[in-house]
Amino acid sequence: MNEIKFISLLFLLLFCKTLTAQNFISQTIQYDGSTREYELYIPSSYSENSLSPLMFNFHGGNSTSQSQIAISDMRDLADNNNFILVYPQAIADPTDDGSLNWIFKGESDHDDIYFIDALISELSGQYQIDLERVYACGYSLGGEFVYELLCRLNNKIASGVAVARTMGQYQYENCNPDHPTAIMTILGTEDYESNYNGVVYNGVTYYISAEETHQYWATFNNTDDNPVEIELPDYDSNDGSTVTKRVWENGDSCVSVIEFRVNGGEHDWPGSFGNMDINSDDEIWDFVSNYSINGLIEECNLSVNNNENYNQFSYHPNPIDSYLSITNHSENKSIIIFDINSKSVFESALNIGINRFDISDLQPGIYSVKIGQNTFKIIKK
Repeated sequence: MNEIKFISLLFLLLFCKTLTAQNFISQTIQYDGSTREYELYIPSSYSENSLSPLMFNFHGGNSTSQSQIAISDMRDLADNNNFILVYPQAIADPTDDGSLNWIFKGESDHDDIYFIDALISELSGQYQIDLERVYACGYSLGGEFVYELLCRLNNKIASGVAVARTMGQYQYENCNPDHPTAIMTILGTEDYESNYNGVVYNGVTYYISAEETHQYWATFNNTDDNPVEIELPDYDSNDGSTVTKRVWENGDSCVSVIEFRVNGGEHDWPGSFGNMDINSDDEIWDFVSNYSINGLIEECNLSVNNNENYNQFSYHPNPIDSYLSITNHSENKSIIIFDINSKSVFESALNIGINRFDISDLQPGIYSVKIGQNTFKIIKK
């Protein structure tokens, strides 16, 4: 797709979707001497009495949050699945003629990883966010930034999806995740802007291939060596492409690595433009929503280790018969306990010192406990 047609398509998509777009909130945050902008969507199903996942959706290089909304408007998904949706805006890169880049092209101290970290803290202070279920997806350079988040902000990001981008060589060499991490890609084999086979110039590797990208994450997650391959139905025979779904299964904490290989696909966001056999938005949410920062939610998300790196408080026992004891080492806070359906079932003040809470009335099961911006799980026997 040439640049003029692509830009025209974006404007057409944006015009059509903004006819009904009423609910985005344009927000700013002061960070590192700059006023940073983002578009925020709070789903109609949001409630202060339950925790909501958080989804970041990152635009491509020298693009805008509005353009990303035009190609990937997830508001209906957010309403139907009760997740908070954020489209951040990159700032001008002085090393690249002012292009709006997540990752600056030249030498710079700028690092948007810390901007996203600050934004997570800002939003979790305003809304009831499930901090074990923070997700990220992105297109092109935004997809490259997703790898960056999964490599360097892995203690905050549960799972992510990169569309139209393989990993950079610098990411491959420096990636250091904290936990088994479910990751998905959507890549076109004929993408000449983000080459499927990587980018090597004058003997220097700038981007590794799709195969190397998936192999890195499969090895890190300790999945099966060979992927299961599924040829998906060719619903649109006029789009010039087909899709093969490749799944590396049985990773640690039950995570998987998935690729939607768009055979003949270009630099596209399938379902919006390019391949129309899959809908990227639906596939992204269907994938990431299976996981928390602890792994697969249904089977592998429970950790019963006490005091999970929290230096502000400690708690015991776990599992619990009747009483949960929490020693608070910092300022007064509040404690909220949510059931497996994210419904608030217990709230109380949390004072400095030893606190003892009677939760004998709670039914046996798994519960999430939120203290400030920290969330951990307990078992009620």
